[in-house]
Amino acid sequence: MGGKKSGKKRVSRREFFATSAKVAGVAAVGPLILTNGALGGPGRPPASERIITGHIGVGGRGSGLIIRESAAAVCDVYKPNMENAAKEIGSDVAQYTDYRYVLERKDIDVVTIGTPDHWHALMTIHACEAGKDVYVEKPLCRTIAEGRAVVNAAKRYARIVQVGSQGRSTEGMWRACQFIRNGGVGRVQKVTCWHPLNPSNDWRPDEDPPADVDWDLWLGPARWVPFNRNRFLFNFRWYMDFGAGNIRDRGAHIFSDINWAMDLDHTGPVSVEATGAAPESGMYDCPTTMEVKYEFKEPYPWTLTWSQPGKNEGTREYGFKFWGDKDTLAVSGGDGGTDTEAKAMKFELPAGGKDAYRSPGHMEDFLSCVKTRKPTIMNPEAGQRAATVCILGNIAWLLGRKLEWDPANERFVNDEEANRYINCPYRAPWHL
Repeated sequence: MGGKKSGKKRVSRREFFATSAKVAGVAAVGPLILTNGALGGPGRPPASERIITGHIGVGGRGSGLIIRESAAAVCDVYKPNMENAAKEIGSDVAQYTDYRYVLERKDIDVVTIGTPDHWHALMTIHACEAGKDVYVEKPLCRTIAEGRAVVNAAKRYARIVQVGSQGRSTEGMWRACQFIRNGGVGRVQKVTCWHPLNPSNDWRPDEDPPADVDWDLWLGPARWVPFNRNRFLFNFRWYMDFGAGNIRDRGAHIFSDINWAMDLDHTGPVSVEATGAAPESGMYDCPTTMEVKYEFKEPYPWTLTWSQPGKNEGTREYGFKFWGDKDTLAVSGGDGGTDTEAKAMKFELPAGGKDAYRSPGHMEDFLSCVKTRKPTIMNPEAGQRAATVCILGNIAWLLGRKLEWDPANERFVNDEEANRYINCPYRAPWHL
């Protein structure tokens, strides 16, 4: 299926997948997809020789994920984004409004997902079900249950997934990880983060969506709201239903880095409490200021504090600092632009030391793992755990009280009101 496809014509869930797979906490139903073009087949070379890519969500950050040499399709609900991406590729690349047409194509091995956050998990699950490997931007998920569903889907369908928390693939963070894991600051007692405030805005009247936007498909599983330019494009970031503020944006980078240094991709905090000021006016609903404190028990007791604004301890407008019983280490940035202090950059691993994997680059690591079938540096479990830290902070702020968290079972302890936030209903016809 090639050429442009309008979002007005829908491929039904029943038509698109012969069976329905529910991967959130229950067994999936249907055939197990173990191979696709990435693993080779009759008359088709394996991924070691060729990888064909499709790109879903190609505006903003998504435009930076396009692999021009291998792109067979681009997809976006906003027509200018789609057309600009096709023009940038400079070949007769197929253009689609509905991402399911991309997943339907048998010639595509890999997809990148650079959509607004509320689509990340469901598109990743659908891509895994369709036999595609996935590079998905952070955060991995909007809810904790979504994230666990992605982990389950990637495992069930034997898919390679890279989450776009790029800090782990920078030299600065790799050096910081080596330093922390090998006792450079001693036993970590706390980690503090600093970050600029979430913005506020003015009211703007709702309006009919422009002809070049498929607003219904943009909303997807999120609850319906009218089109408003204060919600569209990057403005989605400042609504709990869509982006949920800086803690779920850059926090997904920063908490990924901290989890990596502390070797915590398998677990999480045991408590969380948060304060912050809600916007005094305008449409955004994320707190402008925010202070979140987490308590951890692994690998030993320590605390993590997310502060907006907090005290800047580094060289960039956001970052984090490890405080140990022997020394400290500041890491500035945390995403694709990450650096650390000279003491970590000069650190040499001692004999028998704990050596962290050194990524060749975030996309490079992903494509390498597509070929080798080894886990990526920011695999689904790591992405789920980092996103969970972000989400817990917002839940604690919304409820206004300290919450006890069970990271093994991913449930709040003796708090059913809080547990209702672990998942949220999808707008029909979308479902996990």
